[in-house]
Amino acid sequence: MEAVIAIVALLFVLCVVLGAYATVKAVGAAKRGVDRTITQAKRTVEDTTLRARSLAQPGPVGQLADLRLRLRTSMRATQEALQAGAGEDESLKESLALFQQLSRHGRELDDELRRLEPEPDRAKLVQRLPDLRTRTEKVIKSADALRWAAHDRARKFAEDDLETLSAQIDVEAGALRHWTTEPTEPAHVWPEAPKPEPTASGGQKWQESPEARTTEEPPRPAITPPGPRPTYPWQKKPRPESTT
Repeated sequence: MEAVIAIVALLFVLCVVLGAYATVKAVGAAKRGVDRTITQAKRTVEDTTLRARSLAQPGPVGQLADLRLRLRTSMRATQEALQAGAGEDESLKESLALFQQLSRHGRELDDELRRLEPEPDRAKLVQRLPDLRTRTEKVIKSADALRWAAHDRARKFAEDDLETLSAQIDVEAGALRHWTTEPTEPAHVWPEAPKPEPTASGGQKWQESPEARTTEEPPRPAITPPGPRPTYPWQKKPRPESTT
């Protein structure tokens, strides 16, 4: 009885532990989903704000917003392209590692651009703009190069696979169209009778085949063996010779 109670208690504890583990996993997944949703919402709101600011505010403030918007768009597109292709192409993992280093410079540049947006000294901001624009263009150019290289690599692999598949389909289609008809056996044809050969007298001499002779008459021996001589009544029996 005590053993049964111990087993039941152990099963209960296992169920509680498994339930707690499943709950923690579910809560963690839900939390990650919420965080991802919040991050995407913040990103969308910030991008919309930057787009509106770059169009509505002329001067250095609008230029800073335009630089941030272009930088964020390029970096995000490159990250998504590399992460999507790295699962299928091992060579993109090295490119993804290089992009992580580039992302560090991009984040630092984006933070610097954001800090300069509320700068009241517009003259100082105008002096800093050329250097900021050069650095931003350099980061964008590097990110675009990685992204388009990944796109070209994926397109090349897709074209090679398509060409190989098309060649295999052409071979299979040719094999399906290459049907052949089995030759039928010809009907039985009886052999023709031999034609007569002309003789010296002008007539014709028929040549019989050995098969024809065997079916018509039995074979004859070359020399007829001698049979017993017939006896007649007028013939006398030979007299035996006298020994005296």
